[in-house]
Amino acid sequence: MSPAVATPAMALKDGQLTELLSLLRDADSVELKLTIDENLQRAAVMGLGLDPLEAQIRMVHFFDTPDLALEKAGVVVRARRIQGKDDDTVVKLRPVVPDQLDDRWRQLPGFVVEVDAMQSGYVCSGSMKGLARLPLKASVGVPEGPPLRKVFTKDQRSFYAEHAPEGIALDDLRMLGPIFVLKAKGTPAGFARKLVGELWLYPDGKRVLELSTKCLPSEGFQVAAELRGFLAERGIVPAQNALTKTRKALSFFAKELGDS
Repeated sequence: MSPAVATPAMALKDGQLTELLSLLRDADSVELKLTIDENLQRAAVMGLGLDPLEAQIRMVHFFDTPDLALEKAGVVVRARRIQGKDDDTVVKLRPVVPDQLDDRWRQLPGFVVEVDAMQSGYVCSGSMKGLARLPLKASVGVPEGPPLRKVFTKDQRSFYAEHAPEGIALDDLRMLGPIFVLKAKGTPAGFARKLVGELWLYPDGKRVLELSTKCLPSEGFQVAAELRGFLAERGIVPAQNALTKTRKALSFFAKELGDS
């Protein structure tokens, strides 16, 4: 089994549970996520009281090689345009074991260690976050635009250089996307925490709806149980064997590159 990746919490063996507890102890945050089947998405949004008219619009750009060499190496490079906010960027590595990360990364203010817990399991990642150094509208996917490395911060470029496959520079990457995303959030009646819904809209008409909530690492198990019970009471059932948003988006747009 890959480090920091395991089976669903209800099926954890003793060794896996020990590993998860260790990851939670050294993580900065936990995000609980679940994907909803496409035919149940409307009912889920309505049942949770999320208002689509209050959703924030996002455009998400991923960058990789046509054969997804970064994804295979556990590296994610992403840039986002966000309605009403500054453009942001991230270079992410997963899975990671927090106490094996170089201290120089963890000491940087833009670096975050997060545990994502999904119905399919969990994964721990290290993310170097930052604001885009150039406006994405005028720099990403624009003919004769600046080199991609100019969009990312110095710390992001260093983190990428250390963890990306040898011989693949930032400027070698192809843009995958963009994909349009609607993000709505609120605190549903009967649930004491903020719940976020992200609807990812694919060019072929398919949709992915992910529900999520964040908590402190020490609260992970308790909040997971509360969320599961809350959704079950409302008949909201997670999709089985669903791909993560990132993996599905990468696969979709990489196929488009191959077909072009």
